[in-house]
Amino acid sequence: MSPRFAVAPVALAIGALLISMVSYQCGASLAKHLFPQVGAQGATAYRLGLSALILLLWRRPWRRANGKRDWLALWGYGLSMGAMNLVFYMSLRTIPLGIAVALEFTGPLALALAGSRRAVDFVWIALVIAGLVLLLPLHAQAASLDPVGVMYALAAGVGWALYIVLGKKVGASHGGDAVTLGISIGALLVIPFGAAHAGSALLSPALLPYALGVALLSSALPYSLEMVALTRLPARTFSTLLSLEPAIAAVAGAALLDQRLSLLQWLAILAIIVAATGTALSVQRPELVEPLAN
Repeated sequence: MSPRFAVAPVALAIGALLISMVSYQCGASLAKHLFPQVGAQGATAYRLGLSALILLLWRRPWRRANGKRDWLALWGYGLSMGAMNLVFYMSLRTIPLGIAVALEFTGPLALALAGSRRAVDFVWIALVIAGLVLLLPLHAQAASLDPVGVMYALAAGVGWALYIVLGKKVGASHGGDAVTLGISIGALLVIPFGAAHAGSALLSPALLPYALGVALLSSALPYSLEMVALTRLPARTFSTLLSLEPAIAAVAGAALLDQRLSLLQWLAILAIIVAATGTALSVQRPELVEPLAN
């Protein structure tokens, strides 16, 4: 196999992951506008419920039902996705988007540390940690961070780590239907919370355009693209590249939600981008995996 073709799967995976992260944070910014009407619980129900409906109609996974697939991993993947989304949106009620994502990133960061073997890996991870420390308001604003919001964001980090680990297994077992089935399971978890909190407000036609935007930008598109990356990159590399997520979230919060950043926080974003770039350039091509089923 020529070097060009050897690099192509990695380049495809990294490109898909970058697009997914930008889409995810734009969707999260849009979701905050739904909070006054339906709350974080209702916004999560919109996000996963409508995403599941869109993907089920598009993919129609029941046509490829196979009893030999890993259904236990699938249910773990779907439930971790649903719980991660719910507690993350709960954190956004009281803490800024960039801070919430930085705290949530502790899950992927733990996976990156656990899977690192080369010295250069620890260089990039150290740079990520330095960036996160600068990104968090550990000085003047530290006392103003809501502890409940912080705990929700850290809980989302646990869900994110499980999502990565189980997602690789599910992607290998269920192929292109993994995301559709996982989001559907996640929707079963979060919709009751949304209905209990928002009630009939979820049925408001005026909110449907925002809800569809959140579903497409925050779940249907990014999770589909992330599965492309998950099945082509090692978990450590995938987790380290996700360090761009807090930086993208901080920029999205500043641009879309008027959440201002200090000079130190912009330097933090630069450090994280350098670390993610270094990781992308030093990635070792994983073993070939079967292509996702169409």
